[in-house]
Amino acid sequence: MENKSHALMAGLFSIVLLVGAVLAGLWLNRDRESRLPYEIATKLSIPGLNPQAAVRYRGLAVGRVDEIVFDPQTAGQILIRISILDDTPVTRSTYGTLGYQGVTGIAFIELNDDGKNPVRLHSTAGQVARIELRPSLLNKLEERGLAILTQAEELTRRVNDLLSDQNRQSMLQAFDSVSKAAQQLERIPQQMQPTLARLPGLANDAQRAVKSIDLLAQNLSEMTNGLKAANGPIERIGKTADTIATVAERFEHDLLPLTSEIRSSLRLFNRTLENINDRPQSILFGSRRAEPGPGEGGFSSTGR
Repeated sequence: MENKSHALMAGLFSIVLLVGAVLAGLWLNRDRESRLPYEIATKLSIPGLNPQAAVRYRGLAVGRVDEIVFDPQTAGQILIRISILDDTPVTRSTYGTLGYQGVTGIAFIELNDDGKNPVRLHSTAGQVARIELRPSLLNKLEERGLAILTQAEELTRRVNDLLSDQNRQSMLQAFDSVSKAAQQLERIPQQMQPTLARLPGLANDAQRAVKSIDLLAQNLSEMTNGLKAANGPIERIGKTADTIATVAERFEHDLLPLTSEIRSSLRLFNRTLENINDRPQSILFGSRRAEPGPGEGGFSSTGR
């Protein structure tokens, strides 16, 4: 009977010790930090995200995922309930994306802020605020995967069209034409060998022509210097021209009065001849007196 009582006391002591250890562990591991509840509603796929997943704000751990449930009010929408430290700067422009840890594939919520609306977003247990969840890189790849596949199919179709029998025949003919053109280009140096062989002689002839031109230019320069020398042909021609100009000026100066007198005598002689032609008797009787004009004595308006 005494052995049974000792066994019972040992069992009770073990149970009390176990319960105490559990309570101590719970007390030591209790969350002493104040957190605020937030909610994320999304229709995007969230592979790898589980409850107790980390919530980070620009890489810093600020909370955890509490629960993931379907929205009973909107079909196909998922509600992600999270709790975040109350000193986290969550604003109305804060948004979340789905991130993954290395190669393990464990997902977490990454919070960020674009600064468009820096007003603080308040949340309480009675009125939980919602944060926008934007598509992650994986979501963007999934959305654009169909477009990429469509473009790949189009590219494959065009490659098949390019490699059709008719196009292959055309490309083979083009390669054949290029080969023939290359062969013709190879013959060009052989055809140019005679011309290239004559090039040294042509170069020598050109050098001799240049020397002849230089000699001619030197002779012309010497001739020009001789013409421009003192008492040279150009200076003598200039002096002769000056002398001729002086003589012409003197000739004009001496003969101009004589010319005027000759012109007056000729006019008088012509007038005398006209009078003789009109009145030949004037040679014997002399010229007739001029009739008086208006205002002179003996003038009559009736004429003779």
